[in-house]
Amino acid sequence: MKHLVIVGGSKGIGKAITETFLNNHKVTNISRSAPELTHNNLTHYSCDVLTDDLPDIESVDTLIYCPGSINLKPIGRLKLDDFREDFEINVLGAVKAIQKYIDPLKKGQHPSIVLFSTVASKLGMPFHASVAASKSAVEGLVKSIGAEMAPTVRINAIAPTVTDTDLASKLLRNEKMIENMTERHPLKKFLNPQEVADMAEFLTSTKAASISGQIFEMDCGIVSFKI
Repeated sequence: MKHLVIVGGSKGIGKAITETFLNNHKVTNISRSAPELTHNNLTHYSCDVLTDDLPDIESVDTLIYCPGSINLKPIGRLKLDDFREDFEINVLGAVKAIQKYIDPLKKGQHPSIVLFSTVASKLGMPFHASVAASKSAVEGLVKSIGAEMAPTVRINAIAPTVTDTDLASKLLRNEKMIENMTERHPLKKFLNPQEVADMAEFLTSTKAASISGQIFEMDCGIVSFKI
């Protein structure tokens, strides 16, 4: 039984990840809001990763950092504060969590870290300047930290396309938008949170013991294919 620390495990993709691991592993969730579920293997700390001190945790095998942002505006309407806020939640929050738990991770069982990027870091999309800039920094972190921590701690990132969560609700707010989003992807679908949770489960398992420093595009074909 491993011990996972999940930052932002109460909602969306983070919630799906929490639920995926709970039956077989201990999970500590660090989030501003408490999760809706209770379980003997679940511990929750109410905490804002950007402003609060993170809890001391002695034993950590896996760290998964889920918080993110979807701040879509034309470049002329984006303020510098938008870039700062996106950078803080996507990058600095992840750095803070990694720095806090890196020592217990080094002592962990097959230790690993999973961060989150976006397909917009690879595919130029209008109105994505702020989020793409910060998520591209996340990808740089994965490469650098992966090299620094090898061979002890593995780190990878998942770069999902649109996923059916509250965070993406504005992009999927009616049937027409859902249809358009479906048609934009060559596989004629977009993601559900469980698909992303399954990838996180794989990346933190011994089946991925030879994988580190990689960015996994879960893109439903939108980055890879032109059809």
